[in-house]
Amino acid sequence: MSKESRTAKRVGTTRRQVLKAGAAGAVGTAAISAGFPSIVRAADTVRIGYVSPRTGPLAPFAVSDEFNVATVLEAIGGKVDSGGNSLNVEIIVKDSQSNPNRAAEVASELILSDEVHLLCAGNTPETTNPVADQAEINEVPCITTLCPWQPYFFGRGGNPAEGFQWTYHYFWGLEDVIAVFLNLWAKIETNKVVGGLFPNDGDGNAWGHPELGFPKPLAGAGYTLIDPGRYQNLTDDFSAHISEFKENGVEIVTGVVLPPDFTTFWTQAAQQGFRPKAATVGKALLFPEAVEALGDAGHNLSSEIWWSPSHPFTSSITGQTCGELAAAFTAATGKQWSQPVGYGHSIFEVALDVVSRAEDINDTEAMLASIVATNVSTIAGPVSWGSGPVKNVAKMPLVGGQWRRTPDGSFAYDLTITSNETAPDVPTNAEMELIG
Repeated sequence: MSKESRTAKRVGTTRRQVLKAGAAGAVGTAAISAGFPSIVRAADTVRIGYVSPRTGPLAPFAVSDEFNVATVLEAIGGKVDSGGNSLNVEIIVKDSQSNPNRAAEVASELILSDEVHLLCAGNTPETTNPVADQAEINEVPCITTLCPWQPYFFGRGGNPAEGFQWTYHYFWGLEDVIAVFLNLWAKIETNKVVGGLFPNDGDGNAWGHPELGFPKPLAGAGYTLIDPGRYQNLTDDFSAHISEFKENGVEIVTGVVLPPDFTTFWTQAAQQGFRPKAATVGKALLFPEAVEALGDAGHNLSSEIWWSPSHPFTSSITGQTCGELAAAFTAATGKQWSQPVGYGHSIFEVALDVVSRAEDINDTEAMLASIVATNVSTIAGPVSWGSGPVKNVAKMPLVGGQWRRTPDGSFAYDLTITSNETAPDVPTNAEMELIG
């Protein structure tokens, strides 16, 4: 647990102790102790809390939240069997507003006011980390995703020898995205000089970390990394980065950038005569809207791909394939599929699987034991803790690809898979090309 988490830990009775003390009485009624509200809760309802950036610069990650919640609840008829009982399912969604402080605040509300049985979150360390910290402090079972595991684990002060007790995470790691990027670049001719765009946030500090991030693996593969240093998110001037990239002959740009920041960078790069042969960027190039906003300059930009309609997985809840879920999202919303559609669905698959196997949803220890024993096949791939790089992490498959103009004009761009060496079960459907 990080120093901040230890300092913030509640003194005296935790919510878990309150719930256990009240379990012998009326189940579903919050005890009046340690400042917890006296609210009568239905004993036949399991409450799942979900924190996501519905607004703010990270909002593209949450574009499918409403669709996924509705799809899941409809598919299960609003109920789940657990502990020999049929329980109503309530999913309470809170907006982090893309702000870590707000994420912690609404996570606390879900724990202390809404009294959720299970806390969930996704979409970058700015959301997962403060939510998981609140869960760890209050001893509430928690599942998170959509954040590389190093920013999640080490960003919270995690010790690999101990791990965390209440918080579990599934996604890929920096070692996976680095491997994917190297595989993409190996398919084209460049001078192997890479310019890094690493912001001063959880992702940027992890990706640019001299020991845990990109520098060592890139050097080991014969690449030179030009890192001008950290910049502040939502900056309006990348001239210093562009100048240093041009001066050092950079032909590949990489990093982990907010969508509006990459638009600013890419526009200024063109204005200042900097046009690399490849731009392989995390976060910003995940979303079709962000690439479409670049006009013709979006063609052949590349990124990691954690989910697509081509992935060979099915939902444990609806039975849909990845292609069917993507098509259903477009039919329901009119929007093009994006990668969070699959992971936003999968976190409810994992949550409901945990609830269904728990001996008693009101016993946090029983819920935790159910999380630890998870072994479920989801639309994002199999999730099972126990074989990950650290106690609290389950690894997920990752491939890479490029944005190409859609031949039928249905949408401006589509994401093609051009590298699957790291996950051969996911088929490729295009060849890697230079930007020019």
